[in-house]
Amino acid sequence: MADRRLQVFRAVAKLGSFTRAAQSLYMTQPAVTFQVKQLEEHFNTRLLERNHNGVTLTEAGQVVLEYAGQILELSQELEARMAELSATPGGVLTLAVSTTIAACWMPRLLEGFCARYPAVSPHMVVGPSLRMSKLVAEREADFGMIEICPQHPALDCMEAASDELYAVLPQTHPLAGETALTAQQLCALPWIAQDAGNAIRTLAEAFFAQAGVEVANLNVRAQLGSLETALHLAACGQGFAIAPAAARARFGDGGKLAWVALAPKLHTPLYLILPKDKYRTRQVAAFVEHVRQNVPAIGQENARLLHGAPTRET
Repeated sequence: MADRRLQVFRAVAKLGSFTRAAQSLYMTQPAVTFQVKQLEEHFNTRLLERNHNGVTLTEAGQVVLEYAGQILELSQELEARMAELSATPGGVLTLAVSTTIAACWMPRLLEGFCARYPAVSPHMVVGPSLRMSKLVAEREADFGMIEICPQHPALDCMEAASDELYAVLPQTHPLAGETALTAQQLCALPWIAQDAGNAIRTLAEAFFAQAGVEVANLNVRAQLGSLETALHLAACGQGFAIAPAAARARFGDGGKLAWVALAPKLHTPLYLILPKDKYRTRQVAAFVEHVRQNVPAIGQENARLLHGAPTRET
């Protein structure tokens, strides 16, 4: 319902390029250029400065961008409010989810949610926790699920669950029979780590640092964006991984891995994050309630599966 010119201008301003804006909007570049030109003619001023590196906003462009965001958000809210006059929640629900939660928790959560709300179409964006929180803060996503609670004035953050982290080694490793492993026992071993910025990587580095181990001196064997791949390499004897209980329940290990508790114990939380002061559509409210109702049961099932596996715990 909002002015298409504002939508196009906002995309160009945010992406810094007519070409990228055209791709994101599934438009031709001349069509994007035409829409921006129409808006500049409407205000009788230049809104963008074109240069070889892309585009930058003029002072007038900054003002238009600020109001465009508010107008487009109000337009979306109006559409949502009107749609909610129907009997059941429906429409697109954009979720910003960390990589670990996307792999370990979302399959079960979306399975139940989609069965209950067939008119809602989930769109899941996956990435590091901090980048996902930025998407929610900038209202590019309706809702987020991450492991690190951001200190951001534009976000509401609530803890929904907690999952214990384990050192994961081949069953044949000399330390596989330990009841728990300290940072000093692990620091000399090859570490199959998550990518920098990943929440588990951040928590693991804090675990070593608190024990007096220099993070820079850790023997990082690999840095991976996929927890499943990290577990596979651990099973192949390439080193140890640090993973949550939910990963054992989700991926299994074919009996090749030992999941050994850390000493002291280390947990990763699961946070729900939403934009402050933004109208929450029925589909957002429905998903929040679905998560809060089902995450504890999924966590208990994960723990049961883990404790029934070849696991060493205190």
